[in-house]
Amino acid sequence: MDLDAVADELYGLRPEEFTVVRDRHAAAARAAGDRELADRIKALRRPTLAAWASNLLVREQPEAVEPLVRLGEGLRRAHEELDGAQLRELSRRQHTLVAALTRQAGSLTAAAGHRVGGAVQEEIEQTLRAVLADPEAAREWATGRLARPLSAAPGFRLGDTRTQAQTHLTLVPPVSRERGKAAERRTPDRRPPEPSAAERKAAGKRRRTEERRRRESAEAREAAERAAEDLRGREADAEQAERAAGEAADRAARLRRRVGELADALRGAEADVREAEGAEREARVRAREAERGLRDARRRARVTATHLARLTPDDG
Repeated sequence: MDLDAVADELYGLRPEEFTVVRDRHAAAARAAGDRELADRIKALRRPTLAAWASNLLVREQPEAVEPLVRLGEGLRRAHEELDGAQLRELSRRQHTLVAALTRQAGSLTAAAGHRVGGAVQEEIEQTLRAVLADPEAAREWATGRLARPLSAAPGFRLGDTRTQAQTHLTLVPPVSRERGKAAERRTPDRRPPEPSAAERKAAGKRRRTEERRRRESAEAREAAERAAEDLRGREADAEQAERAAGEAADRAARLRRRVGELADALRGAEADVREAEGAEREARVRAREAERGLRDARRRARVTATHLARLTPDDG
């Protein structure tokens, strides 16, 4: 048993199955003496419905991973190069692909027994947009082991594969290549002004506020999902209990009928026994009377024979 194998199994399960299987693996690792592995397994978090839907998309539709990752790379490159025509084309493809994958994730979760609402679909879409914006998010998404939906700050995070440096670019309106070249000829050394300390502070405050709102919204949605899932589970338990009660009532009624039939049969058998016992007594009385008659007949026969012998002359 290793952590990767366990994680792969757990994040492929339905959310309601996650905790039981995770705890079973943690207990097995602890019983085998590997407390560190047990603790790491126990630390794996159950995925939200949106995260599970994203994992399901990666696992069930692996061919969808590469096109989205490639598109994200192209978008980040086009933003870096300020290539307006390429940006327009890639943005059109982005909207089409994200919408299609969001619908596909919803269909997969519905087929697996969970229909997703608008809030969950928004989180799935937010995760896909984070994959486009952030190469680290793309790598995390492609593992199929998300516990929470992904989010990205406005703009794109650019990853340099040689230096691993990362920076943020602000989104700019797309411009044509000709207008961009003309602008470069007119102002070859023009640079955007550096934001002031107050502007940077205000921007940071806005980012923190927005991040807090997103976090609170995600937590509220997660709590609502857990409550809805708990409600579904309790409704299923109640339905199962009601069904079991009905089956038990039917069985009890059948047994009561059977007991009644057996009681009637027992009473009939008892009457037959009493009748047989009476017949037995009568037969024994007749047998005793017959035996006395037989003894009397034998005694009379002997007396008669003796008397006859006395009356008969002796020929000798």
